[in-house]
Amino acid sequence: MKRVLVIIGLILAAASCTRIDAGYEGILVNQYGSEKGVSNVEIRTGRVWYNPITQDVIEFPLFVKTIDYSAFTVNAKDGSVFTIDPTLSYAVIQGKAPFIYVKYRKDLDEITQTTMFNYVKNAFRIQMNKYTTEQLISNRQQFEDSVETNLGKLLADDGFHLESLTSGLVYPKSIVEAVDSKNRAVQEAMQAQNQLVRDSINARREVIVAEGERQANLLRQSSLTNLLIQQQFIEKWDGRTPLYGSIPTILKSN
Repeated sequence: MKRVLVIIGLILAAASCTRIDAGYEGILVNQYGSEKGVSNVEIRTGRVWYNPITQDVIEFPLFVKTIDYSAFTVNAKDGSVFTIDPTLSYAVIQGKAPFIYVKYRKDLDEITQTTMFNYVKNAFRIQMNKYTTEQLISNRQQFEDSVETNLGKLLADDGFHLESLTSGLVYPKSIVEAVDSKNRAVQEAMQAQNQLVRDSINARREVIVAEGERQANLLRQSSLTNLLIQQQFIEKWDGRTPLYGSIPTILKSN
């Protein structure tokens, strides 16, 4: 009989003990009684003894967790529909596990997939309604920063620290096509302007060359006097008379 009692005692002792690993925060929850809820004892790490009949020990991870939420749509101020495909990284603030459990009475995974997801959608919806399509395209970084700031404050009030938020913002197809068309028009205009500049430079170059040739011709014409022509003839003549025709006159008398 004693041996049976010892065995039962060992089983109960084993069932009454758990270990909170490093990186987690454990809380002791009273399931019965007038003070049903989280006790005043905060369990951080190490081995914990509790009554398995009336108490539970719940663990909350303190390390950063990343959630890739499903995509959803929100409307801009002017009615354009944008797609948000968010990724959220967060962590439980140390010491806030009891507060989180008392408020939600859910485990962390359920909180992140329900309440926290609603927070994310509302944060994007509220900020998106402040921007027109054109303003959003021109000020996307400002929009995303404002969403992250407001969501961070909201999560902090609930015991969570927002590490990062990626919007995964996708523009409507019509907006993408309009932006692409505008970019093509700008590129074509720049190419046309560059070609016009090149044509203008080439035209000026041709004018300069033609003007230089004209000036050179005028200079040559003004320098070809009768004496100069006769001198050039003498320099080039080989001293022989032609085989036909009249004898050339070397010097012409006035």
